[in-house]
Amino acid sequence: MAEQPVSPVERLMKDLYVVVSIGLATPLNLAVFRAGIEAQLARHPYFRSIQVTDDKADGGSGTPRWVPTTVNVDDHIVVVPALDSAADPDKAVEDYLASLSTLPMDHTRPPWDFHFLDVTTSEAASTVALRVHHALADGMALITLLISSSRSAADPAKAAPLPPPPARTGAVYAPPGQQRRPGSSSSSALRCGCLSFSRDTKTREIVLRSILPVNTRPAASLQMDVNMIETGKSNAVRWGNRLGYIILPFHLAMHDDPLEYVRKAKQVIDRKKNSLEMHVVHLSIDIVFKIFGPKAGAYIFNKLLRNTTMALSNLIGPPEQIELCGHPVAYIAPSVYGLQQAITVHYQSYNNTIKVVLAVDEAQFPDSRQLLDDFAECLKLTKDAAAKTMSTKTIKNE
Repeated sequence: MAEQPVSPVERLMKDLYVVVSIGLATPLNLAVFRAGIEAQLARHPYFRSIQVTDDKADGGSGTPRWVPTTVNVDDHIVVVPALDSAADPDKAVEDYLASLSTLPMDHTRPPWDFHFLDVTTSEAASTVALRVHHALADGMALITLLISSSRSAADPAKAAPLPPPPARTGAVYAPPGQQRRPGSSSSSALRCGCLSFSRDTKTREIVLRSILPVNTRPAASLQMDVNMIETGKSNAVRWGNRLGYIILPFHLAMHDDPLEYVRKAKQVIDRKKNSLEMHVVHLSIDIVFKIFGPKAGAYIFNKLLRNTTMALSNLIGPPEQIELCGHPVAYIAPSVYGLQQAITVHYQSYNNTIKVVLAVDEAQFPDSRQLLDDFAECLKLTKDAAAKTMSTKTIKNE
């Protein structure tokens, strides 16, 4: 990969890190996993680059850029010593993952590392955690990297199964044949501008809003990018961050039908995706950053994050079990630290299962495990209601 500037959004992510916990279905074989990292993950462009900034005093531009560097895989591997897991191995692993937010990252080399925990939990025989600086990759880039580095668990001679392609193959937020109503985009953009500077109240269950990062790549980018990697064209893949943001109201209401929550949420999200809100938020940060400098851009970006209560993120993963670096994967659980919201919710699909991961401010949510159980129960009610609806439709069709 040739040198290229660090984008404004990536420059603003200096305190944000992604942590992906990957449960392995077999005990850890460190030598095999390390060889897999060296052969697969470390060869991708952004994972062998660092940020470099030339000093203006020495005639440089002062703009950071991604510069390729030599990668020593052993510098990025952390073998965790035996944890005190006798009483509760699940909690021991969870506590270690939480502690990663307190460990510094060495930015003199590519900002990623693997942490290996050879501990048997209720869901996995061992666990590996990938920690990545968010400027290096967003969620879609990491899923692309994961799938391209994996094989089918049922037949390791085959590539990892891809998620089904989306129905729409055109550009994101431009549904074919659908025209926006006059004025709808501008009015949404104006509302977005105002909402970005209004703060959620401190009174619980009143005026709660969430921020949703949105992938701005083409709808079928995952399938296209994996194919490019498999044909030796990884430098052409849309690595890094390709994100826009939309603000979503978090409605607190009681419905007799659990699916009504889904219908209302989909209605709001579809409307926002067909507007210019996401583009306006992205461009406003970009323009302010370029005209008024990094401090002003950071102010706008942090204002947007700080004034919402929740962050939501969802990713689609392989529909069948995969094998990563010689180990069958039991689960995939992404999260992030460094955000200013009181709660961040990640949804990750994999092998016909949805994993829900919470990152919370313990001062606001002292009983996070109960909150997680509540999320799981709500999803079960929604799933059961959807299954009942499908069963009813099948009977009517017959």
